Amino acid sequence: MKPEQIKLTAKDEQAMVQCGHLLARAIEPGTVVHLVGDLGMGKTTLSRGIVQAHGHKGAVKSPTYTIVEPYEFAELNLYHFDLYRLGDPEELEFMGIRDYFTDDSICLVEWPERGDGVLPPADLVINIERKGAGRELQLQSGTDQGNRVLERLRLAL
Repeated sequence: MKPEQIKLTAKDEQAMVQCGHLLARAIEPGTVVHLVGDLGMGKTTLSRGIVQAHGHKGAVKSPTYTIVEPYEFAELNLYHFDLYRLGDPEELEFMGIRDYFTDDSICLVEWPERGDGVLPPADLVINIERKGAGRELQLQSGTDQGNRVLERLRLAL
């Protein structure tokens, strides 16, 4: 498998939400997405776009204190994780982390490095960095499934 890569630019918060909408159409159930970037880069904003694109009408909050925020849809379950406050990756085992990563779920994981050794590998890694007043998103596949996501995204651009 040759890893694929795509770069996107979001000039503001609304553009970041729109990137999430675009990604939601490309990500299939069973996909693990790692969201990487410093504080304030827009990981939760991107996640909000993905969740809303699946039909969620309420608020999409950061699960910083709860660690995971579940969203149930007719066709899939979407889990948004924020591991920023995680003290030890083993804490994930106590919460039954493996039960979330199924073939009918999409898992968005902020601060995945804090779950090293416990989290499954990423199908897609999205690295978000500041670019002027906006953000640059570098999407890289980690699996064949990630390659399929990027191919669908490339066709949609």
